[in-house]
Amino acid sequence: MGYFHMTMPRSSLVSLSDTPWYHVVCRCVRRAYLCGEDTVTGMSFEHRRGWIETRMRKLASVFAIDIAAYSVMSNHYHLVVRIDEERTRGWSDEEVLQRWTQLFTGPLFVQRYLTDARSEMSDSELDRVGQWVELYRRRLCDLSWMMRVLNESIARMANVEDNCTGRFWEGRFKSQALLDEQALLTAMAYVDLNPIRAGIAETPEGSRHTSVKQRIDDLSNISVEKKTIDSDIEVSELTDLKQHSASTRERSLVLNLRKESVFQKLKQSPLLPFEPTCSLSAGIPFSFDDYFELVDCVGRVIHPNKCGCILEKTPAILTRLGIDADVFIDYAGHLLKEFGCAVGTPEKLVELAAVRQKRYLRGISTARAVFDGKMKVAVG
Repeated sequence: MGYFHMTMPRSSLVSLSDTPWYHVVCRCVRRAYLCGEDTVTGMSFEHRRGWIETRMRKLASVFAIDIAAYSVMSNHYHLVVRIDEERTRGWSDEEVLQRWTQLFTGPLFVQRYLTDARSEMSDSELDRVGQWVELYRRRLCDLSWMMRVLNESIARMANVEDNCTGRFWEGRFKSQALLDEQALLTAMAYVDLNPIRAGIAETPEGSRHTSVKQRIDDLSNISVEKKTIDSDIEVSELTDLKQHSASTRERSLVLNLRKESVFQKLKQSPLLPFEPTCSLSAGIPFSFDDYFELVDCVGRVIHPNKCGCILEKTPAILTRLGIDADVFIDYAGHLLKEFGCAVGTPEKLVELAAVRQKRYLRGISTARAVFDGKMKVAVG
């Protein structure tokens, strides 16, 4: 079962007036081995998971899009993000241009504006720069643009390594709006538990290329940044020297993207912090201790080798959010797939359906089964 019954316009799937929180999933084309291990040749492409993990966090330092959770599997990856449109409004024109030109060369007018030649530019030229500024400001809080840069830059590296051309990703990414606190918690846990559910990890701290492991490592002062960056560097020089061919549609993006050596200089953004007091709007509205308790407990009972186990106790965060623990476990392996373009309590789904003038949104029955609706806290 997929995430959607039919293709929907991206503008209707990512609407910041509904919520700044989204779950994203993207899959490889040649599913079995582009990021994992090719069972036919025995070649390992595991290092590409490190490419993706590092690149997504570097791009988060440029865009006004924070990463709350992620997991990079052998043939797909998941992200849970918060889009901060308000942050872009506080950036000066120069900062907007500097951020954007870390990724793309930009037109000549923009390049001149960022040098001493700015003083020699005419009023009409400055007006044109101002138009580019507003365009880039919108793009820097646009999930589609971040995903476009992430996927294209990874595809560029992989095709050079494989000495081939063609598509690396299955198609455009799929996204789900997360309408409330229950939806956010569900999506984050679903994403972080991916390796355990797939049977390739036993515990959250052993789940490589996930946000929960990264957070645990951060708490333990263990840095894995060098290892993942080194994986990038292995291909960066080849990428700069060799221009692979691409379709007409893809070529314009490839030619305008900065060289791989430029991407190497970007700093990784920290993961979005947990903020249970909600004193910061740009924070995850529950504590890491409560979240880890949930992931640890659920991870113990959903591993393929441990099916049939039950929770010793109900994690406190499920009780607080009015989520049925038994049903949550039953749905743990496919909960997000039961929903369509949005995830949330029944009340939130009904509200969004009314806004979009739909009779209903897929997932209402699942929401009623998992979320009893006692808590109605919107994520803002």
